[in-house]
Amino acid sequence: MAKDQDGSGPIIIKKYANRRLYNTSSSSYITLDDLARMTRQGTDFQVLDAKTGDDITHSILTQIIMEEEASGQQMLPVSFLRQLIGMYGNSMQTMMPSYLEATMANFREHQVKLKEAFEGNVTENPFAKMAEANLAMFRSAAQAMMAKVGAEPAAKPTEPETAPDSELELLRKQLAAMQKRLDELDK
Repeated sequence: MAKDQDGSGPIIIKKYANRRLYNTSSSSYITLDDLARMTRQGTDFQVLDAKTGDDITHSILTQIIMEEEASGQQMLPVSFLRQLIGMYGNSMQTMMPSYLEATMANFREHQVKLKEAFEGNVTENPFAKMAEANLAMFRSAAQAMMAKVGAEPAAKPTEPETAPDSELELLRKQLAAMQKRLDELDK
């Protein structure tokens, strides 16, 4: 991520009670659209409440997502949003942030491969490779979570299933077993 002009850290944005955002690096007022643009450009910034000094970056980024979704730029399906909301207060809640970060990093890595595939530079099926990588990442996360809670990791199948529906069903069963174990630990 790009740092502020002197390279010492993220650009500090102050949010005032009147809802105005002030970029301390450029000494100018900015909008949420400007912050969205900075995010897309990879500029590192931190939003602080001007009165309390509290870091409110998370809520500001969430607000940007809400505005993008409301303006017709919908990227998050309703089913995903419902599942995400359902995770709050759930025993899996602590695992979700790192899992979502890893999933997004994996997605970004595969963007280049997809672009090459569509341009005809890749001879292998990039979608199969992505599915394989995602499945391996999920298995690794599930095994790490199981080890973290003191349970035995799920045994790997001796032969990988080739049908996508079979793999999906296997993942659902593993996730359900993990959820059940975690819920039992919460009691």
